Amino acid sequence: MKKTNLIQKSSILFLATLIMSLFFIGCSDDDDDDEYGNWVESSTFDGDSRANSVSFTIGSKGYLVTGYDGDDYLADTWEYNSDSDYWVKKAPFPGTARSGAVGFTINGKGYLGTGYDGVDKLNDFWEYDPNADTWTQKADFAGTARYGAIGFAIGNDGYIGTGYDGSEQKDFWKYDVASNTWEQSVGFGGQKRQNASVFTIDDVAYIGLGIHNGGYEEDFYAFNGTTWTRLTDLDDDEDDDDDYSILLSSGAAFSLDGKGYVTTGIAGSITTNSWEYSPATDTWEELPVFEGSARQNASTFTFDTKAFVLMGRSGTYYFDDVWEFRPNELENEDD
Repeated sequence: MKKTNLIQKSSILFLATLIMSLFFIGCSDDDDDDEYGNWVESSTFDGDSRANSVSFTIGSKGYLVTGYDGDDYLADTWEYNSDSDYWVKKAPFPGTARSGAVGFTINGKGYLGTGYDGVDKLNDFWEYDPNADTWTQKADFAGTARYGAIGFAIGNDGYIGTGYDGSEQKDFWKYDVASNTWEQSVGFGGQKRQNASVFTIDDVAYIGLGIHNGGYEEDFYAFNGTTWTRLTDLDDDEDDDDDYSILLSSGAAFSLDGKGYVTTGIAGSITTNSWEYSPATDTWEELPVFEGSARQNASTFTFDTKAFVLMGRSGTYYFDDVWEFRPNELENEDD
């Protein structure tokens, strides 16, 4: 009898141990499935749905200017308050309504140039003063009139390069705010392209992606205003432990907390894939997908602790939604 009880107790102990082990394994698996990088929808844009707009940030405000809504080229200016999540319409852009222009911020002012008005490629260049809510025309961009270029600021200088002027380009031009002049910048060793992506981290611009002769470009470069440095290609199939491909055009790019990000765009078809770049290790990590609809030609805002992806299009459908990206939150598709 005692032997039978001992066997029963041993069996119960074994079953309890097995159940607890399975429980902890399940918990461990759940933890392994957790991914950082959460997208949260913000208030809808107050203006017309659009794509190919210019965006730049000044302090805690984001500015969305121009674009195309599927019928008309636009020239309105909108200000987004990132602290309180609302939009205010500002003084309209006085230049030609357009899409595919570029923008950047220097010393508390926004700059906008190039683009396409449905007939002509453009090379005019403008400055926006948010305090006065006024636009001032500056010296024309010194390169060829174009659209689908990229623009960025390093220190007190602005840069515009690549794009399409009838064919893809690879030249870069530097704008000096103090003298209101342009000069051709240091030569770029990468391929010609249009609809590339750029983000800046600590006064270094990271440039890649885009399309040339119908193919997606894989080269990726860092530029500090003086020197171009080629980094690991965006189609890295040499390292079996870290194989990835991030080939696309018309994506949304931004930086936050010392990391670079690329999301959405077109890679044969439009995508919601998202990627994080670490400059310290020159490596990319795939993140949870963008939670809005797949799109191309979206815009971005980046603030000190927040980043947003907004607008864009899917075929002939144009978006007016706004999504905040939170890199340090676990993915939550239900928020």
